[in-house]
Amino acid sequence: MARIPPPVATVRAAVRRELTSGPVLVACSGGADSLALAAAAAFVAPRLGIAAGLVTVDHGLQDGSAARAASVAQWGRAAGFDPVEVATVDVAGRPGGPEAAARDARYEALSAAAQRSGATVVLLGHTRDDQAETVLLALARGAGPRGLAGMPRRKGLFVRPLLDVSRADTRGACAALGLAAWEDPHNADPAYARARVRADALPALAAALGPAVVANLARTASLLAADVAYLDEVAAEALATARTSAGLSVTALSRLPEAIRGRVLHAWAAELGAPGAALSHRHVAALDALVTGWHGQGPAALPEGILVARRAGDLVRASL
Repeated sequence: MARIPPPVATVRAAVRRELTSGPVLVACSGGADSLALAAAAAFVAPRLGIAAGLVTVDHGLQDGSAARAASVAQWGRAAGFDPVEVATVDVAGRPGGPEAAARDARYEALSAAAQRSGATVVLLGHTRDDQAETVLLALARGAGPRGLAGMPRRKGLFVRPLLDVSRADTRGACAALGLAAWEDPHNADPAYARARVRADALPALAAALGPAVVANLARTASLLAADVAYLDEVAAEALATARTSAGLSVTALSRLPEAIRGRVLHAWAAELGAPGAALSHRHVAALDALVTGWHGQGPAALPEGILVARRAGDLVRASL
């Protein structure tokens, strides 16, 4: 029996560990990471009796994107995926920068494709290197534990089997299987922060601190993710306890440890309609000041024009 090349075996093993149910849909851009993921899923899923489809998203941001998406779809059909879909999205006019707009459009398209196909799982090709980049970017932004926890391995429909797999292994798997991966020019464009981290910051850190820095950053994310999950559970219970008919009890909030109170206030602000992407530490700190630094100040302003005031011992949604 021919020996399986180690990178191929590594990617297949990672997919096998996470592929516990189906039907499954693989998100594939044609880049090395998602192509290696798709090839592994095409091998593993039938052997587990799990139906597997493939979707590729055409963002329409580069010349030839439609032809490239069609090529990925053609490969997917030849590899045995069913169904295979090209999802075309319109990124123009969306809030946030181009990266955020493309990401939001992509996830919406993937969710819709999963619904159409009946898939219960969507596999994403993010690797250990992607996770390390995410942690470094979050650290530079001054993010808290949730940001430093990086990308979750599982969230709703989405599963990332390759978070413990290196980018070198996905490239090696493609080479071993004779797969021609597409190189996204955005990944090398210094206009994007992630591209600068990939090209300059992480290599500099590896040169200064040793090559294990990538794996160590990714492991930090994994450790923090476990802590964040536990603290979120505690905060959910505290939020339920603090509720009143008007809003949240200031007395109940004041008894909470700071780490839990901040999570409770963040979750409550989201319930009021403040979008997570716009809800910052500054907003939560303003809510916290109504609890711990009360001196008769006016309402705290949240995104989307939401106001919160302290009245009769409660935090309540206010109006002008």
